[in-house]
Amino acid sequence: MKTTLALAVAWLFACASTTRAAEGRERVYFGTYGQAPNEGVFVADLDLATGLVTEPHLAGRAVNASFVALHPDHRHLYAVAEVSSRGGRRSGGVVAFSIVPETGMLRPINEQISGGAGPCHLVVDKGGKNVLVANYEGGSVCVLPIDERGGLRPASSVILHHGKGVNRERQEAPHAHSVNLDAANHFAFVADLGVDKIFVYRFDPKAGKLTPNQPTAVTVTPGAGPRHFAFDATGRFAYAIDELDSTITAFWYDAENGTLSRIQVVSTLPKDFRGVNTASEVVVHPSGKFVYGANRGHDSVALFSVDPASGKLNPEGHEPTQGKTPRNIAVDPTGAYLLAANQDSNSVVVFRIDAANGRLRPTGQKLRIHEPVCVRYLMLGGS
Repeated sequence: MKTTLALAVAWLFACASTTRAAEGRERVYFGTYGQAPNEGVFVADLDLATGLVTEPHLAGRAVNASFVALHPDHRHLYAVAEVSSRGGRRSGGVVAFSIVPETGMLRPINEQISGGAGPCHLVVDKGGKNVLVANYEGGSVCVLPIDERGGLRPASSVILHHGKGVNRERQEAPHAHSVNLDAANHFAFVADLGVDKIFVYRFDPKAGKLTPNQPTAVTVTPGAGPRHFAFDATGRFAYAIDELDSTITAFWYDAENGTLSRIQVVSTLPKDFRGVNTASEVVVHPSGKFVYGANRGHDSVALFSVDPASGKLNPEGHEPTQGKTPRNIAVDPTGAYLLAANQDSNSVVVFRIDAANGRLRPTGQKLRIHEPVCVRYLMLGGS
């Protein structure tokens, strides 16, 4: 019964998405690496009917604004400053911006230190009360409360990870690489590449506090290096992309207890690939029917269909990203387009998604952006 209901919801979502795609447009924000004059967050508009994206331009300045997150009120944006020291401390920063609705330009509000060096990923909680940050170099996760202006207060919670992995070069210490929340806003999941664990924390959004769950973490294959993490639309399944061994680990999720149970590990690479590769991003299509994984080295997007009953992934092929080192991929909220950010070729390539089989078709449009690292969407007209 639950499976049937989930499929019905996914079908209705797909129908609604198709309608919205014919009506509206989305604003797209790009996090980038760079110093002046290329430092900051860039913005463009995506026409959902045609798939055309306007020329990106600088919206707000921040050093190494590699990853960005939007507030649920659609009026504020937060960007990491991925550096090793800030304000005289061994820490990176997080910059708060307000969004100018008419243009998408960003007005800086304030900045806080991130509670650790090298912040590389962040998320705003579902109620819009806190920003949660993963610090790669610092091996820590931090919570920054949001004030009434949309600015950031000093950290209300900082937790440092401990341990190391089997890869002496990349796993000599903890490296928190992403932080995500479940749909209920009750649990936070921190993928730590350095110790081969996804840590699970109980999250109190009112107090801005994280406390270790029981069990405290789920362990992936030794040397896998979990990087990013994503839930499907139903909240029953979750997927971690493992950077070091180029795999995706699939989990069943117990939302009541905040626990993950491993159900599958699948490669993101073709069987005949013999080169060097590191996986970077995992994305679940809004319909729940497809999962995409990005490969750096093979420079491709791996496509998987999803078994709706088990959550297991079935490999369906690869699409070249038409650039070098796809650091990030992102499916727009309607499920009609995927944008691939190719860091080392300074390009973002636009793909149209076939709703029937999930396959990617290049639209022919390639955007020029200096070292793009992150893609995030904000629905505008027709939403």
